[in-house]
This record gives sequence, C-alpha cells and structure tokens, in this order.
Amino acid sequence: MVKLKKIKSAGRFGARYGKTPKARLVKVEEKQRKKQKCPFCQKLGAKRSSKGIWKCRRKTCGKKFASHAFYLGK
Repeated sequence: MVKLKKIKSAGRFGARYGKTPKARLVKVEEKQRKKQKCPFCQKLGAKRSSKGIWKCRRKTCGKKFASHAFYLGK
C-alpha cells in the first residue's frame, strides 16, 4: 500500500483532484482563518463566522458585518 503525503487541510481529499487544486485550496483556507483587519476599528480582530459574515473579536468593537466571502480586503 502506498503512503500518501497529506497537504495540510487539503489532506482530507486523499489522492483525488491533484496537487495544484489542493495547494490553491490550502492557500485560501489559511488566509480565511487568520484574523483580518476590521473595517470599523482598523485593527486585527475580524474573524469569519460563515460565508460573507464576519465578526470583530475585539472587546472595544464587537461589530458583526457582511463583506467578502473568503477574506477581507481588495
């Protein structure tokens, strides 16, 4: 039996889909799980709740807002 190398979060797909699509997926998922810059308080603290729904985790801000689906920014 061949032992396959898992590629971070895309390892859940096993031998399917190929290396390039899995690498792209890993790149997007890493970016969307990091704290992003909140558009209201301009500090790192916004995290993605679900598709397009973001919440600033800072005590002073705490805003919940809708924006881009995967990560905030341009």
